Amino acid sequence: MRRALPPLVLATTELAELVQSYPEHMERLGLDDNALAQLLSGERDVFTAACGDQLSGLHGPKGKPCPARPWVCLLCPLALFAPRHLPNLLRLRAFFSRQWRQMTTTEFIPVFGPYAHRLDEILTPDRYFSEHALRAAAAEVTGSDAELPLRPEEHTV
Repeated sequence: MRRALPPLVLATTELAELVQSYPEHMERLGLDDNALAQLLSGERDVFTAACGDQLSGLHGPKGKPCPARPWVCLLCPLALFAPRHLPNLLRLRAFFSRQWRQMTTTEFIPVFGPYAHRLDEILTPDRYFSEHALRAAAAEVTGSDAELPLRPEEHTV
């Protein structure tokens, strides 16, 4: 059910909204003031997002760093997406595109479908991020699996 929550995306223009919705976001992510400061500063960044609590045990053993694959953050209720994550989100989109070309639809949809859908939602121009910001981030992406933290078996051909 928590996966169905809308993504928590903080575009630079939404800082005022964050302050206004502060108690709601704090409750949703289960954060204190110090944790929120770390989240916003980039101190809690993982590949595709900032993580509210990497030791929460949501996707692995409690007290150990989250072992989830980079795309799992897209549906995680602990994730916060900010402009600094755009290049990696676009790298992930390129990876999904390469996977789509290698897999049949019936193979791709159960494995990557929900994540690809959420990624498209986050990266829709002018929904959260301006088209200019998306183009600038795209300039940093080479479209190679080497840019992603993948296991050997996850690389595309």
